[in-house]
Amino acid sequence: MTRWLLLFLVFLAGPALAQRPSAPGTPPAFQSDRIVVESRGQGPDVILVPGLASTSEVWRRTADRLDDHYRVHLVSLRGFGQIPAGANAQGTIIGPVAGEIRRYMAFQHMNRPAVVGHSMGGLIALRVAADAPGQVGRVMVVDAAPFFPSLISAGATVGDIEPLARIAYQALMFLGDEALRQQAGALGGQLGGASDSLFSSMGWQGGDRAMLAQSLYEVMTTDLRHRLPDITAPVTVVYGWSPDDASPRAHVDGLFRAGYANLRSPATFERIEGAEHMVMLDRPTAFYSALDRFLEP
Repeated sequence: MTRWLLLFLVFLAGPALAQRPSAPGTPPAFQSDRIVVESRGQGPDVILVPGLASTSEVWRRTADRLDDHYRVHLVSLRGFGQIPAGANAQGTIIGPVAGEIRRYMAFQHMNRPAVVGHSMGGLIALRVAADAPGQVGRVMVVDAAPFFPSLISAGATVGDIEPLARIAYQALMFLGDEALRQQAGALGGQLGGASDSLFSSMGWQGGDRAMLAQSLYEVMTTDLRHRLPDITAPVTVVYGWSPDDASPRAHVDGLFRAGYANLRSPATFERIEGAEHMVMLDRPTAFYSALDRFLEP
């Protein structure tokens, strides 16, 4: 059970990077106790949502590339990185954050924006599109599935995963990151060095402990497959892939396709060779090509 949990954590891990502070004396026009949004550029609207334990910094290079032709909205969830948790310190996360993004869309008078979400941000993007059919123009999900455990075990159910999710929640909430780090070290050989990626180079750093614990629990137990028929916008799924048959990434094609089978219209799948979970950082050139195709009028 512990090994399964650690493999799942490795798959989801993203860097917790600090958000750049706003310029002094220039409070944002949009106020929210759940999200912080930076907007820049002019043109069609593109909303970028980061993943678990990440801030908008993971999208910075992508935004730099887009803002000459698009109005880019960089979302950070309160409680990740160095941003105070606000309302995210208590209660559920994914549904309320999706609601705040919809409120931001209305505040900015957006006309069917493109919503791009990585990892947990992909779940949020799907929730936004399902809750606001007709208001989202297109959705790109980056290395995320409507039910994440189905990428590890195709037959997994919420009932199967919930006990593991409770363990992860309790470890983060009561023991902190060090407990998971020690468990990963003990199983380092079985994980093939993946624990080093989780707790070192990719990191599980910063963030409000309650926010991290609840977010991880929700990512493990949220199943949006039954909500896919509510999505009217076209969906593109981008994910890392490996030609090495010994890599778990070599076998994800069918799992991703099965996960999105309930969409009204078939999704577009873009696999990017050599990328791991942080697709846009691992293989930026290939990712930008996929993003360009996604944003084509």
